[in-house]
Amino acid sequence: MNHIVIMAGGIGSRFWPMSTPEYPKQFVDVLGTGKTMIQMTVERFAPLCPIENMWVVTSREYVPLVREQLPDLPLGNILPEPAMRNTAPCIAYACWKIRMRDPYANVVVTPADALVLDVNEFRKVIGRALDFTVSGRRIVTVGIKPTRPETGYGYIATGAPAEGGIHNVESFREKPALDVARQYLAAGTYLWNAGIFVWNIDTIIDSLKAFTPDLAEKMDRMSEAFYTPEEETVVSEIFPTCEKISIDYAVMEKADYIHTIPGDFGWSDVGTWGSLWTLLPHDADGNAVVGENIHLNECKGCIVHAPGASSVVLQGLQDCIVVERNGRLLICRLSEEQRIKDFVK
Repeated sequence: MNHIVIMAGGIGSRFWPMSTPEYPKQFVDVLGTGKTMIQMTVERFAPLCPIENMWVVTSREYVPLVREQLPDLPLGNILPEPAMRNTAPCIAYACWKIRMRDPYANVVVTPADALVLDVNEFRKVIGRALDFTVSGRRIVTVGIKPTRPETGYGYIATGAPAEGGIHNVESFREKPALDVARQYLAAGTYLWNAGIFVWNIDTIIDSLKAFTPDLAEKMDRMSEAFYTPEEETVVSEIFPTCEKISIDYAVMEKADYIHTIPGDFGWSDVGTWGSLWTLLPHDADGNAVVGENIHLNECKGCIVHAPGASSVVLQGLQDCIVVERNGRLLICRLSEEQRIKDFVK
């Protein structure tokens, strides 16, 4: 009954030059471990469901990368999006298709490019969420216990306890200013929003029909061609006409049956070079390095990512990002990392 939907269509623009539109970060070995982000995601969920019940929704141009990196995934479980339409249409496409195969499915939706350090604890948390959502009208979003006043994440305000460590959601909060993030941390009732959702198939489809009837109507029309030779043609015609809307706005902020389960398993969305720096080992001067033959002299607080370079020598840098990939070089202050996508333009 368990199915995993992996969203793998983003381009990771803040991770240039490691992540590019042609080869985004979910298909890159970010940590230098020999496994890409999407491979680690599949491995993380492997004990919870068979590979036949895993689905990857991605851009059409990334289908060859998915096939190359996940050779055991059935080809029919790769769902190519003909256009980027945010997370609600992406999730709806997968869930309508899953329901036709398994009308009793219990579903986890996850991004392809998050990192989890304590995989066993992660599986326990997801398992409890699946037990909670298997029946009844319940949606669970995974919340992360914050370790710092982070301004780059959305937050979940937790409400009254439900059962088994799961809480009702009081509200969702946008990415806060630093002083507000400090208040959230001090309050102890706020969680980072990991963008990982758990529900049974009836609940999510009924919710989309109630809150986004136009999107649901288009999914109904598309589903008439699912598992037929006409599927690609019909999806190409209808999917691009869907409204660009996130699942947060479409369902999570409207329904009154949203719950959250707190997790403490070393999670990061690895959305920026700064977040990656916090996850990597540091030398005595606070530098984090991925790659061989990288020599730092009088450098402090830097992240250097150059696994493909034959030799890198740096001197006198402080709190900087240095990245080389496929002939592209970035040198930037860590404090300016949010502007990288603008620099690249």
